[in-house]
Amino acid sequence: MNPTPYFPTDRYYKDVPGAVETQRPFRLRLVLPRAFGVCAAHLLLQRDGEAAADRAMYWAGMYGDDHEVWDITLSVDAPGLYFYHFAYDSAWGRGGVYHNGDGVGVLLSAEARQSWQLTVYDRAFRTPDWLKGGVMYQIFPDRFYNSGAPKQNVPADRILRADTQNPPYWQPDETGEVRNNDYFGGDLAGICEKLPYLESLGVTCLYLNPIFEAHSNHRYNTADYEKIDPLLGTEADFRKLCRAAEKHGMRVVLDGVFSHTGSDSRYFNREGRYDTVGAYNSEASPYFSWYSFTQYPDAYKSWWGFETLPEVNETDPAYLEFITGENGVVRRWLRAGASGWRLDVADELPDAFLDALRRAAKAEKPDALVLGEVWEDATTKWAYGARRHYLLGGQLDSVMNYPFANAVLEFARGGDADGFYRAVSPILEHYPKPVLDVLMNHIGTHDTERAVTYLAGERARFHDRAWQAAQKLSDAAYEKGKRLLKLAAVLQYTLPGVPCLYYGDEAGMQGYKDPFNRGYYPWGSEDEDLLAFYRRLGALRRALPVLRDGTMDFVSHVLGCVAYARRSPAGALLVIANRNEHDIVYNLREEWHFARERLHGAPVTSCVRVGAMDCAVLDARC
Repeated sequence: MNPTPYFPTDRYYKDVPGAVETQRPFRLRLVLPRAFGVCAAHLLLQRDGEAAADRAMYWAGMYGDDHEVWDITLSVDAPGLYFYHFAYDSAWGRGGVYHNGDGVGVLLSAEARQSWQLTVYDRAFRTPDWLKGGVMYQIFPDRFYNSGAPKQNVPADRILRADTQNPPYWQPDETGEVRNNDYFGGDLAGICEKLPYLESLGVTCLYLNPIFEAHSNHRYNTADYEKIDPLLGTEADFRKLCRAAEKHGMRVVLDGVFSHTGSDSRYFNREGRYDTVGAYNSEASPYFSWYSFTQYPDAYKSWWGFETLPEVNETDPAYLEFITGENGVVRRWLRAGASGWRLDVADELPDAFLDALRRAAKAEKPDALVLGEVWEDATTKWAYGARRHYLLGGQLDSVMNYPFANAVLEFARGGDADGFYRAVSPILEHYPKPVLDVLMNHIGTHDTERAVTYLAGERARFHDRAWQAAQKLSDAAYEKGKRLLKLAAVLQYTLPGVPCLYYGDEAGMQGYKDPFNRGYYPWGSEDEDLLAFYRRLGALRRALPVLRDGTMDFVSHVLGCVAYARRSPAGALLVIANRNEHDIVYNLREEWHFARERLHGAPVTSCVRVGAMDCAVLDARC
């Protein structure tokens, strides 16, 4: 069989996998048919937006009897996004080797222009070690646990509910507005009380949806960045939570909503709730420069057209100092005990703001986490007319890994193994290794349907909220969904990065889109079988250090079955996921013969049986 001209995930062709550090030498190899009579080969390397540089490759011997090898060793000095392909000269003219869409090199004329991506990141780039190998847990604070502590200074326009078994209110009021002003009373003291429960799941990092004062249950319309929302508690309660979490081996990451505030805030104050002079109240307000008015005071730039969410000018000097200054919001709450920030709509935050925020966070705590909400490949993201530079070492440590989430859910739902490979491989190839180790690998968040609902329920896109509110999976659908959720969770917990469990998924919570995915945790009514499974996965991550920072290579991805290997000096792991509705017998390479199966204890010889809609996890150390 003829060899592939070039394949970057094969160490023979590219000896440094994935993204590369600045100034680190790496080698590229090209394999061409001898019959071509190639007299010269070239690497064409182009920095994004610049002209390609032509670098000569060198003849390096034969590959079998019929192919020749050309190679080049190089390093790159400047961080950035680069693209490359190859050219060769022969008596018949110039030809090229280009990307075929699957990463494989193909011989094409020079008119075909699909290049490989090379991400080059700052060699000094480090991400927080404390997150690696851990488990994140996302909490929507109002819906997790009510400690029963008295609620102080609660605004009168909030609806406090005791019927926690019912869904959140979703109907518009008499003015046609959905106010999101119903609350179930979850608080910081409640999270503190449930730390032993979270520890039993193997949780090492709590990601809290917004906790600052805001006049909606989701709190993405910040009213006061310097004050904990009164329904959640006080700053003293927050400090207590951080100290207690640390004793249980956990860190706390906050949600930073910095692209907009609420109109009902001390900074804008359209509703007149505050005694401060907001930007809406006077052009002399100290906050006036934060906002962009087109016709004062009622016409202003707002987030996605929502008048209750006026956008801020993130690079306004006064706002930038307020958020990222020495005594600004970012550093203040890190000093209070937080260990990092998740940045809401990071692609709507300008580079100058992200640069300043990272400097502020790292100045306060060098190991602080800076994580961004980005829904696409964060190395190639275009936003507002510019290529973004999130992951080159000067802005974000990590992102919410929606490409992995989509790949996992679609494979679990439909069994397209090749689609899973096509979705996951580019992230492995494009993201810097320090980022891969701390990727936030979720399969459900406050912005998406509950995983079990997505996996087993009817699609919601053609239905309105009234339909969504009335839906609950049948017993049969739930049982199938649970099996698929377990399969998805194994992938989530064993792919590079850190799994993030959305509160209640481990208990079997159902729900379509916002607000039905934001119900109250069903304390006392959990699915104990599912809960035990997630505890087992948490224990597995603690027991297998290869999951902390091991490399990943696909072994197979066909016929409804995906297999990949994780390797590090600490060990080797093979994960096999069978989406078929029948058992399979998976034949193993010799290195996996008689390995220990860590998920179910299945017997392993030269093969292993993997159940229908199930997984096997083989540990070669044992």
